[in-house]
Amino acid sequence: MALAVAPLLAHAWTQKPVRVVVPAPAGGTMDAVARILSEAISAEIGQPVIVDNKPGAGGAIGVQALLNAPADGQTIMFMVSNILTEIPLVMKTSFDPVKDVKPVTMVARSTMVLVGAPAVPANDLKGLIGYMKSGKGGPASYASYSAGTSSHYAGAIFAKKAGLDLQHVPFAGSPPALQNLMGGQVDIMFDGMVTSLPMIKAGKLKVFGVGYGSRLPQLPDVPTMAEQGFGEIDFSNWAGAIVSSKMPDDIVKQIDAVLTKAAASPKVQEKLVAQNFMPVTSESPAQLTKLTRDEYERNAQIVKTYNIQLNQ
Repeated sequence: MALAVAPLLAHAWTQKPVRVVVPAPAGGTMDAVARILSEAISAEIGQPVIVDNKPGAGGAIGVQALLNAPADGQTIMFMVSNILTEIPLVMKTSFDPVKDVKPVTMVARSTMVLVGAPAVPANDLKGLIGYMKSGKGGPASYASYSAGTSSHYAGAIFAKKAGLDLQHVPFAGSPPALQNLMGGQVDIMFDGMVTSLPMIKAGKLKVFGVGYGSRLPQLPDVPTMAEQGFGEIDFSNWAGAIVSSKMPDDIVKQIDAVLTKAAASPKVQEKLVAQNFMPVTSESPAQLTKLTRDEYERNAQIVKTYNIQLNQ
């Protein structure tokens, strides 16, 4: 028995239970991803992995819980990258997204789609723009799942590039935004595919474009926004792990090795796809740090160019 266990524990960076902070409520998509990975990590290191949900303040409550814990490998965080690359650009946070945390491993990406109310009398982007310019008979609007996020950015870019006068209506998350969209209270929304795809498949939403660099296997007939003349609308957030910047690099490398192996498991990838994520892993913590900083700087330029504000 000891011989069978030894190779398993050789991957462990700790001999104690691990706490995984999730800056989102239990039961949500990010929580589901964290629990999928936590189960796989537990199997790899031979230790319990406990999910600790800390929602609120644009992720800042969760990040603060991570930073308040000793940087010894016993506490890590699973999150979606907009907590680092979008929200701090428009909301004052208690942490520095560049200096206070270290990205470790990316396990998946969530892409963006442009969706509309079922009652919108258009079946393609050209028809949608024409309807919103002249056929609606009243003010047109776009929802976002939160002000200051890429859902907001994409809507602002689309309005300007399409020559539309659109009112921005922010919501506290995708579910209430989608409810209002389906109810016709707002016209369109750039939403994450994770939450929109089930509604699209059920015929409760119309989809007009993919806000990503390539078409999606789940929606092969839906053109990208770039194909339709809106190349700037290319957004996706990565889901994965971060730790305190104070954590020693040797522990970070060990955590990365375990997470990379766990994320490569066909069982884990199958579960991520079932949550409408695209499984993908980063090459190294250093590569992910650069990618995250690049996304932060790109979004900072968008915020400046389009004057993105929380109360906009």
